[in-house]
Amino acid sequence: MELAEVGAGPLQKFALRDSSGQFRTTFSEQPNLNELREASQEYGDPLERINILDAGLVCSNCNTSLGDRFGANSDSDLLCWDCAMGQEAETDQRGVSQTTDPTKAVLSESALYHKNLCNYVINVATGCTHGCKFCYVPSTPNIKMRGEMLENQANVESGQREWGSYLLYRDDMPERLARILDRKQKWKKEQGGRGVVMISSGTDCYQDRRAAQITRGCVIELVKHNRPVRILTRSPAVVRDKDIFKAADGLVTVGSSIPCLDDEMVRSIEPGAPAPTTRLNALQELSDAGVPVYVSMSPTYPIQDKEEIRNLMEEFVSLDPDVIFHEPINPRGQNFDMTVRAAREAGQEELADELEKLKDRDHWVEYSLNQLEWVEEIGDELDLPIHLWPDKQLIKYLDGEKSEELRAQLETTTSPEDYPSPKRSA
Repeated sequence: MELAEVGAGPLQKFALRDSSGQFRTTFSEQPNLNELREASQEYGDPLERINILDAGLVCSNCNTSLGDRFGANSDSDLLCWDCAMGQEAETDQRGVSQTTDPTKAVLSESALYHKNLCNYVINVATGCTHGCKFCYVPSTPNIKMRGEMLENQANVESGQREWGSYLLYRDDMPERLARILDRKQKWKKEQGGRGVVMISSGTDCYQDRRAAQITRGCVIELVKHNRPVRILTRSPAVVRDKDIFKAADGLVTVGSSIPCLDDEMVRSIEPGAPAPTTRLNALQELSDAGVPVYVSMSPTYPIQDKEEIRNLMEEFVSLDPDVIFHEPINPRGQNFDMTVRAAREAGQEELADELEKLKDRDHWVEYSLNQLEWVEEIGDELDLPIHLWPDKQLIKYLDGEKSEELRAQLETTTSPEDYPSPKRSA
């Protein structure tokens, strides 16, 4: 797909031309970023996209060439990098402060191969509007070490306390990724990571249309370069990209975090995220279409007994998932206190009380062991492929055979996924 200028003077228009040379649609003036990416999805083949930097477009603010980097404003008007960096953050109808992310990172090596997830990660934004209270991301260096940037760009005083209220987009990520993949010679492929690229580990890549468009472009580039992709999202909007997942022919697997199916309970500590029942429905739609899917059953709550865990896992059977990852919640850090408080403020008193009890180490160890054992046992009964994520601190607190068993699960056991598909993997 490419954008071409047709006509001259007052009759000049922009036209979208497909790979066969046929004009598919026209724009009376320079289209904005959303219009370009929506048109590309509507009129192009699944693995086609418009490269913004090759389209000869100019900044909507200063009328200069976009150069090597670009951003956009809240109206999706294209901005050169200088104008993108100079714009004031705007607050949208959700109350989210949004602007352009200045980060240079595109494709980052990741230690998540220890959890059998990936060797690389791509984050399409900084921040996340889902605002999950237990989220580990705001306590990582990606947020904690960027306090000055967050304050300057998005008026954020505390990256952790304000988690969920800011979002800095990386609009030019697909274009920059394409250049990196064109020249990248070496590709890591540890046993646990499988050479997989995860989108995203630090934000939700389908939380809104703008993030989803960035994600779609990145997935297209990775698949075109024959690189396997793992998508993790809480958003049912992921089904809009079913066409590229099917065209990827086994190179893309899509998963969602589904800790339980009590929508109100989940909403109390995942205030901005879509309901887990809608996530399950989205995975079912993708699975029915032949797209490989998986479930991140994480973090499960101390209020869930064995029967509730069983009922949840029975809902996963029809998905035919490649794997179900499982992890109990851990009670460390400021984010756990925020989780307890959020549950109580939402009227989920029983959940808040049970979470509070986890601050006692022995109680947390007992809860964690019970749930890990239940999930493994029920998985065997239902013939579901399970991969456990026992917390490192849990292993440290245990002695003897059980400690070694969990250590082996964490460090040496390979996820049972048949992924990526051998017919497409590099």
